[in-house]
Amino acid sequence: MDPSRDFAKLLESFFVQRLMNQRQASPHTISSYRDTFRLLLRYCEKKLHKPPSKLELSEIDTPLICSFLEDLEKTRKVSASSRNVRLAAIRSFFRFAALESPAHSAQIQRVLAIPSKRHERPLVDFLTKDEIAALLAAPNQQTWSGRRDHALLLVALQTGLRLSELVQLEHRNVALGSSSYIRVIGKGRKERVTPLTKQTAKILKKWMDESSSGDPILFPNARGNRLSADGVQYILRKHVASASKTCQSLKDKRVTPHMMRHSCAMELLLSGIDRSMIALWLGHESVETTQIYLHANLALKESILAKTQMVKGKNGRFKPDDQLLAFLTGL
Repeated sequence: MDPSRDFAKLLESFFVQRLMNQRQASPHTISSYRDTFRLLLRYCEKKLHKPPSKLELSEIDTPLICSFLEDLEKTRKVSASSRNVRLAAIRSFFRFAALESPAHSAQIQRVLAIPSKRHERPLVDFLTKDEIAALLAAPNQQTWSGRRDHALLLVALQTGLRLSELVQLEHRNVALGSSSYIRVIGKGRKERVTPLTKQTAKILKKWMDESSSGDPILFPNARGNRLSADGVQYILRKHVASASKTCQSLKDKRVTPHMMRHSCAMELLLSGIDRSMIALWLGHESVETTQIYLHANLALKESILAKTQMVKGKNGRFKPDDQLLAFLTGL
């Protein structure tokens, strides 16, 4: 293999052979990996003064990748978690390169040893019942777009679908009848069925009757194409701004499509649903992923506190610790 072409050919093979053919990665995964390497290649072009197609694998070394990750945080202001997502994509490529290019094994092992950055894990934020009611009342249902937005927000809040799952919905994914549900292919290509409440099914049926003019897309944009992720975020921002006029607490929240998923999970948890069932509902790989909602649920913690008898403190004189132990304690 021509040294000036080894990296370009490896990267092409990684996307076509490994991700698309062998792993059959989802479009969301492929686009995330694609964006990572577009950013990395532009950074390499700037630092090494070489076009990406002329780069050699040996030039994409640990110091360069580390400086790229630092640049993401400093210039693009990405969070530590986003930085770790970019690093995960780079690691995946280098694990593939280890099999295809064993001559670079030492360099590859050093890249794979780059640690993920530890960061604070804030409590998940979610919408309260009043905030949900205000948000659902915001769209003007006298217009086509308002009826679409109302149905879209209702489905998102009741089912907890991921944004990628929501924008891919088609009429064939919805079953309405004695038992109404939505069927999706979620993360990891796992099929999942989520039941609909009678109210959601009723609203969705009206919307589907209106929009079923041969178009398979359930929630199209004004041009009849599939809504993009940015399109859904724009719709949400618009209606949150409108809802905040009647619900003041929404002014202090940064409402995202993923927060609607969190809100669905919290509604289930507050209704007494076991977290293993919530994990099935949301399509989580592990029940442990659902643990974040237990940490964020203050009402649940207060109910636990009400059932416990706390240890009572007692008065006494303070006795200072040994001088050496006090030094170690103060470190």
